[in-house]
Amino acid sequence: MLNVGKIEEGFVIDHIEAGKAMQIYDHLELGKLDCSVAIIKNARSNKMGKKDIIKVECPIDTLSLDVLPILDHNININVIKDGEIVEKRHLALPKEIRNVLRCRNPRCISSIEQGLTHVFYLADEENEIYRCRYCEEKYSET
Repeated sequence: MLNVGKIEEGFVIDHIEAGKAMQIYDHLELGKLDCSVAIIKNARSNKMGKKDIIKVECPIDTLSLDVLPILDHNININVIKDGEIVEKRHLALPKEIRNVLRCRNPRCISSIEQGLTHVFYLADEENEIYRCRYCEEKYSET
């Protein structure tokens, strides 16, 4: 059995779809932090079958977690203080995203102009559809 130590102050990103922890690690730039980070992949879950978990031992205010619901909308954040969960957060989809998604339209100005901020807005919250601010192209992962 795997035993990952308890954290005193920080947060746990829980209910990550199995296999997505490294993508989240990269997007949050956790490798640049000077704190302990534990990634647990394919942990057993009654609710999901398998899941990933990320434990970060630093204050939650250190990072912007807005990108998380875009990467996986099932994610929960457990805030830890003095070794105990003091808050559980369920994140909502952000209304606007900057420099996380990339427009796939080759004629979009964001694809042509180097250094231009990539901006997407939430066009349809129910269906989780984002559109490029510049060309209105619907975002798709493929």
